[in-house]
Amino acid sequence: MMASYGKGTRGYPRSRGRTWSRTGPDRATLGIIGVVCAGAGFFALGIILGPAAIVCGWLSMGRTWAGDRPLPAVIAVALGAIDTLVALVTLIGHGTM
Repeated sequence: MMASYGKGTRGYPRSRGRTWSRTGPDRATLGIIGVVCAGAGFFALGIILGPAAIVCGWLSMGRTWAGDRPLPAVIAVALGAIDTLVALVTLIGHGTM
């Protein structure tokens, strides 16, 4: 029986228990980035920064609405949606003149 040729998981740093936590600072950082994008989108490039804030917030929530949702992620999604709508209304308003 030659299951692993005498090598365990020590030679493979990505084996079980050796990867970083997917729920830690990465999601928190994405939520903060989303809030910053949404805040900046109200002043410049709202049509780009609004959807970017929505995406960052959605990824920060773990791509689901179920379970506990961190506050920065919810704020990023809400402000990003408002920012996108305001930018679209502004573009439509300028296009009809």
